[in-house]
Amino acid sequence: MQHDCPGRKRQLHDGQGDGLIPLESLDLSQTNSFAELLRAMSKTAFSGRQLGEAFDVLTEMSRNEKCSIVLTISGAMTVAKQGRIFCELIDRGIVNCVVATGALIAHGLSESIGMTHYRYEASDSDEQLFEQGYNRIYDTLEMESNLNHVEQMIRKVLNQTETPARGWSSARICKEIGRELSKQDQGVGILRSAYQQNVPVFIPAFTDSEIGLDFSTWAMKNHIDKNSLDASSLSPEEVFSQVPPFNPFIDLQQYAQFISECQQIGIFTIGGGVPRNWAQQVGPYFDITNDRLGTTLTPPKFQYGVRICPEPVHWGGLSGCTYTEGVSWGKFVPPNEGGRYAEVYSDATVVLPLLIKALCEELDA
Repeated sequence: MQHDCPGRKRQLHDGQGDGLIPLESLDLSQTNSFAELLRAMSKTAFSGRQLGEAFDVLTEMSRNEKCSIVLTISGAMTVAKQGRIFCELIDRGIVNCVVATGALIAHGLSESIGMTHYRYEASDSDEQLFEQGYNRIYDTLEMESNLNHVEQMIRKVLNQTETPARGWSSARICKEIGRELSKQDQGVGILRSAYQQNVPVFIPAFTDSEIGLDFSTWAMKNHIDKNSLDASSLSPEEVFSQVPPFNPFIDLQQYAQFISECQQIGIFTIGGGVPRNWAQQVGPYFDITNDRLGTTLTPPKFQYGVRICPEPVHWGGLSGCTYTEGVSWGKFVPPNEGGRYAEVYSDATVVLPLLIKALCEELDA
């Protein structure tokens, strides 16, 4: 129905004449693979369309031989049993660099050394879980004994590896753990696959993890044993005065060098948090280095980006910010200059398996 307003008459267009993209009803009888399903979903609406568009962008950047892909992961993805998916991306050579939270890597190590996670039942009280040595992560349980086994493995790695001259970095520790996991051959895991494919793994917030705590207690114990101290008589000041030989700036410089050697870069982000920000700040890092040092480095910008995260943009946090916001920081190529981005506002455990299954089908076709 056409409504007239004083002094103005609406001109009703037909959409097709204006070149609008028509939508199509999803016909499951015409989809025989995950790839076909996601392509069909790209012609629908809401999160289904977002996932279909993410598939298109991820496929293009995976096929682009000039593009190196940085995978950033936050959240309890390994506890949620998504670890093999990330291993698949690394083993296939799709992902060239990983930036993750330490907790995610630590819980993934449980699986890598043959340990198990369990389902949480709502009838169980958290007080009882604590007494029984079960650590709850939403609807899943990580046994404290698992983490003790992880600590033993990390301690073995540190004891048998000479401390680097400049100190340890998260990437160096992850590489040595991956080497040990490859020798033990007890299970799959991100660090094992990364070591085998020579993919660096960075943990920017290293001390915010079981691995960081294991490293610190290893250093303190070495100090106590070396000096024949009675641990039971030490004060907190004496215990925590020992600082492990760790330098996070080694990670920063290694990552910057890695990015500088890439022709093009893309980013595939699960969640947000520190891994996303740390990986994306490389462009501004080059900018301010040029400005403050007088260097003439070429600041890198991400050409592609695919993000899966339920965090909405209106809270103002980085985890929810759009890629176009990152353009204003010099982190991304503007869309009108060839940048391609897709964002899916969803729980990764729901859409990540569909997306990567479709991607693998497409690349294998």
